Amino acid sequence: MNRQELIDAVAATTGESKASTGEALDAILETVTAAVTRGETVQLVGFGSFSTGARAERSGRNPSTGEAITIPAAKTVKFSAGKAFKDVLNAA
Repeated sequence: MNRQELIDAVAATTGESKASTGEALDAILETVTAAVTRGETVQLVGFGSFSTGARAERSGRNPSTGEAITIPAAKTVKFSAGKAFKDVLNAA
């Protein structure tokens, strides 16, 4: 499912217009992104939580040349599915 298909499905479920549903989706994504960027955890009970993670610096290889390279440390986004989400997924 892509973004437009998600907007169409939510608009059909709620009866709202696709335009207002798209605006609401954009606002939700911007809010979640801003909170996680600040280091906060966004927890949606029954669905899951978004938080920041850290990936340490590590060594790797350039696949083209085989040369050893250092891959720098990076921040990542972690998503942990909630129990209700996992239960629905495993029941299917």
